[in-house]
Amino acid sequence: MPENIIITNQERLEEIKQRMMADGVEKLQVVSDFDKTLTSCFVDGQKITSLISILRDEHYLTPDYSEKAQALYDKYHLIEIDPKILSEEKKKLMHEWWFLHYQLLIKSGLTKTDLKNVVESKKIALRPGALDFFDFLYSHKIPLVILSSAGVGAETIALYLEKFAKLYDNIYIASNEFVWDKNEKALGVKEPIIHTFNKDFSAVKEFSFYKKIENRKNVILLGDVLGDADMLNGFEYDNVIKIGFLNENSQGELAAFKNNYDIIILNDGTMDHILESFKQAFDVVILNDGPMDFVNILLKELLIH
Repeated sequence: MPENIIITNQERLEEIKQRMMADGVEKLQVVSDFDKTLTSCFVDGQKITSLISILRDEHYLTPDYSEKAQALYDKYHLIEIDPKILSEEKKKLMHEWWFLHYQLLIKSGLTKTDLKNVVESKKIALRPGALDFFDFLYSHKIPLVILSSAGVGAETIALYLEKFAKLYDNIYIASNEFVWDKNEKALGVKEPIIHTFNKDFSAVKEFSFYKKIENRKNVILLGDVLGDADMLNGFEYDNVIKIGFLNENSQGELAAFKNNYDIIILNDGTMDHILESFKQAFDVVILNDGPMDFVNILLKELLIH
């Protein structure tokens, strides 16, 4: 076993893989976060935290937007990470944060042009291999549910996929959406507002596409933070394979990821190492902004026999 690959429960992963193979493609779906999961965490050596960070840092909106947005972050992020605050209380306060931020975006004059500017920014890049990943899912008619709490969510994600001609009809986006006026200026935001503490299937069930995927009980889940491992909460799945992208190698996070994801790939392993590790296990954690190629091979190994 290459030293950059850690397997935590090989037997369990092989059992899940065999069950999924027996059920076939018809029962399979992929549920994925967007920021730092389908996109790279680092672009030209710079860490890119989210789509909304590009909107803030490029100063597309009113001069005081960035300062006020940072003030909201400083207040509510401390609540978000405070282990002493109960989850239900956090849900209420995170909704408050997202709502206030949306009101700020609207007051700051957000337009669809601003979203297009974000999409065209060179500070956002799909994770290497993601385009092939989209093509593979489309060719096998496997739904991809993008579940994101992004502040400039659904429209921006859709625009970005359209940029590469990858907004296929098997892709469903469960994220936040704005209400626009006739001049394409933001007027409001649609409910439900998806934030970090309700980013799961309780929110997905509110979208009309849910009926198309509710009977696909085998799930491949992709995320980049510990909370993403819970995105299937509220969904009665049969089998799940969790793939995590730990983009920065922190020993503290690594220890926690081992309890949530079943294989850990450190650094930028070669394709030979990735393929070898895939033959032994199925759930993945990818560290240091690794490529999507492992995921693509993983799916092919599962489905093409």
